[in-house]
Amino acid sequence: MIPQITVFTPTYNRAYILHQCYEALKRQTNKNFIWLIIDDGSTDNTYNLVKGWIEEGIIDIDYHKQENLGMHGAHNTAHKLLKTELCIGCDSDDYLMDDCIERVLNLWNTKSNDNHSGVIGLCANTQNKVWASIPSELKETTLYDLRFKYKIKGDYKFALRSDLLKREPYPFFDKENYVAVGYKYFKIDRDYKMLVLNDILCCQEYIADGEVTNKAKRYVTAPKGYMVYRKEMLPLMHNFKEKWWQATHYVSSAIFAKEKNLLKDSPEKLAIFLAIPSGILLNLFILYKYKKKLRHDNHVKNI
Repeated sequence: MIPQITVFTPTYNRAYILHQCYEALKRQTNKNFIWLIIDDGSTDNTYNLVKGWIEEGIIDIDYHKQENLGMHGAHNTAHKLLKTELCIGCDSDDYLMDDCIERVLNLWNTKSNDNHSGVIGLCANTQNKVWASIPSELKETTLYDLRFKYKIKGDYKFALRSDLLKREPYPFFDKENYVAVGYKYFKIDRDYKMLVLNDILCCQEYIADGEVTNKAKRYVTAPKGYMVYRKEMLPLMHNFKEKWWQATHYVSSAIFAKEKNLLKDSPEKLAIFLAIPSGILLNLFILYKYKKKLRHDNHVKNI
């Protein structure tokens, strides 16, 4: 019998911390899940570590190693391999609360219908500080509404229907290894809502080599990926202020990508045209922050 939910973990050279994710999965009060690990070209001890866990036979582990394709490449592989009804992501530096799977499946199996894309819950750090809240009156919502209607910043944890995740792979661009994975979730928001589980589902700490802390670098080194993200987000925005902000980022990324024709095949041409001055300023600011970080990193290496 195929489990109902997949816990998907992309990992790259995280053998030193991946064990905490494993230990949390062993503690789950509901074991009706598969742990799908996509090893994105690790050169450390990840393979031997996971091999030992598979031999223990405590939880169902599906391990796949591939050449390094970046976060979105790991997501593409995982989505292709999904066999369960739902999928919940757990990064290699995070871990799920002991009753996460139980709470998600209980809500999904009692409240869901065809109009729901999944379940959304809360993330916190090791001191139980919640990264983002959900208004208590909401029983269902979208990530878009939380971000842009309620103006809530921060991270959430959500389990999504596998059939929706399989619909469209993330694109690849030459010499880039990153596309913001969130835009697929916003696209799903167009047609579906998520059931709200106003509980902490995941412990999440930002570490030095994590995706979040390297965001400034991503803006510079993966501009085409960010252009795709902003291009998809622009039509979703519900007012001109939000469109202008997305367009500002679009222009900044286009400059990094050396895309001369900013308006070619782009949505919301007026917003993009009006955002050219602010996009130039944002580009200069990101470049300044990026170079400052490089100087700091080089200084640390030379100490």
